[in-house]
Parts: sequence; C-alpha cells; structure tokens
Amino acid sequence: MAASSVQQQQNVALAARLVCPSSSSSAPSTSSLSFCSSFVNPCLRSRRTVFPLRSCSHGRRTATLIARAALPEAIFFDCDGVLVDTERDGHRVSFNETFKEKGLDVVWDVDLYGELLKIGGGKERITAYFNKVGWPTAAPSAEQARKDFVASLHKRKTALFMELIEKKLLPLRPGVARLIGEALSEGVKIAVCSTSNELAVSAIVTGMLEQDAAQSITVFAGDIVPKKKPDPAIYVLAANSYAVDPKRCVVIEDSAIGLAAAKGAGMNCIITKSGYTAEENFEGADAVFDCIGDPPNINFDLAFCSKLIDYVAHQTVASS
Repeated sequence: MAASSVQQQQNVALAARLVCPSSSSSAPSTSSLSFCSSFVNPCLRSRRTVFPLRSCSHGRRTATLIARAALPEAIFFDCDGVLVDTERDGHRVSFNETFKEKGLDVVWDVDLYGELLKIGGGKERITAYFNKVGWPTAAPSAEQARKDFVASLHKRKTALFMELIEKKLLPLRPGVARLIGEALSEGVKIAVCSTSNELAVSAIVTGMLEQDAAQSITVFAGDIVPKKKPDPAIYVLAANSYAVDPKRCVVIEDSAIGLAAAKGAGMNCIITKSGYTAEENFEGADAVFDCIGDPPNINFDLAFCSKLIDYVAHQTVASS
C-alpha cells in the first residue's frame, strides 16, 4: 500500500478516535468519513469530545456525554516550509544569487539543496558543502576567517531573500493565517521557532501576516540557541519563555529534523508536508497532512489541536 494511503487511513482513524474516543470499534470507515471532511466535523470545531449514543448488549442506549477539550497553551510554528514554502524558490534561489555575485562557481540545484536541507541552519549548510567539495580559492584558510566568510555569504543571502518577501513573491501556505487567527482569538500563545536567520523569519511574520497578529507573535530564530534542530533547544526555549507546559503545546513542522526537535522537547507535533519533505519518514508524528488548509478544504483547526493534546495525553496514561 502506498505511504500516502497508509497515512490517510491513519489520519482518518485518528479523527474517528478524537470524535468517538470511548469506542475503538465505532470508528467510521473511509467510505463514510473522508480524509479532509473528518477534520471539519462540527464536534471538532466546537472543541467537544463526543461519546455518542450506542446500543448496549441488553438493548438500552447509553447517554451522550460531552466534554470540552482544553485549549493548547501554545502553538509553535516552524517557518520555512510551514508558514511559507520558501526553500526551493526562496532560500535556494537567494543562495545561488549570492554565490554568483561573489564570483563563486557554485550552483545548488533542486536535488542538491534537498540534501543540504538535512542540515539545520544556512551557515551550517554552506560550511558542510565546502567541507565536502573543497573551499573556493576566494575563501581564507584560517578557521575564524572562514567563519566570517561564511557569515558574510549568509548575510547577503538573507538580504536577497528578504527582498523576495517584501515583494510578496512567496505567499503564506493554506490555512496558516486562519489557524493563527483562531488561536490568538482564543488567547493561545503563538511563536515561530526556526533555524533560519532571525531577520528573515521576522520579515515573513511582519510582512505576510496581519499587523495585529504579527505583533502578538514571538520569533525564536537563528543563533538564539547554541544547537539547531534536530536538537530541541529552540522549542525548550520557547516553552520556558512563555512559561507553558510542553505537553500542552502543539508544534507545526514540515521536516523529520523538526519533528525530532519537537518530540525531544516533549511536545505534540503535527506535520504539514512541504515540497522538499513530502517523502521523509514522519514516524512518531501525531498527525500528518499536506497542509493546514483553508475553506472548503480545511484539514485541521484549533479544535483539532485541542483534542489531539487530550488524546495523546490519554494514550500516554493508558500505556504507562
């Protein structure tokens, strides 16, 4: 069976358990509960966990019980590939333009850049690439001087990337603005946690979101932590800064290294696959989707995030 079909069935089963957690045998079939429509169920939108009426063995029906799912304490978004699908036509293009401007005979094609994305951080990717293929003659030989050389390349790349953002050539992914708006309206804390340059991430947040939303979001990015994803440091920092319980947080990521960082911080993680990460192994993710989604194709919302936290907590207790 294709991986996408398996994931679709897993998402449908998860949605069924969130709607009907009291009975594993009452999960709707894929013929009656579609992949997308399962996440726009009115029960999920209202954050109610519904224990439906069922016939008992002696013919009586049980009562319908409704419990309100608690809101997440915070939702943390990755930036590249989650807020905006920036990698192929944003960062990669800006890297190549920088190399060209500096007279370097370097071109990162789509496939090569996909491999480099397995390394967290732009400066780290440049360094790893030159360590593997050899440093250009224009680069100094001393270690600190090389770090400065890489930093200068990355600074110029960031400036070129920000020009793309300011021109709004890279739109927000479907559902991002909607979910952020839902969360902020309910008092849920929002942050963007990224290994990318802080200026570039802040430019996306302030340039692509409504002003009120952008002003309510904290950006944790770049070298704010000593170790980058898959190390969980940036998510630990965000949780500590907001004084929230990691188990009551939801992380939206698009990559395996981001998933590892979220799980390492003890948080729930939803994957929204991006162009470069669609075929990665997301084992351990709490849910996987193509995107968050906007009407009429909403994949999940704030209510789903609330119920997901409660479901994962229940499963953790049940297995302990």
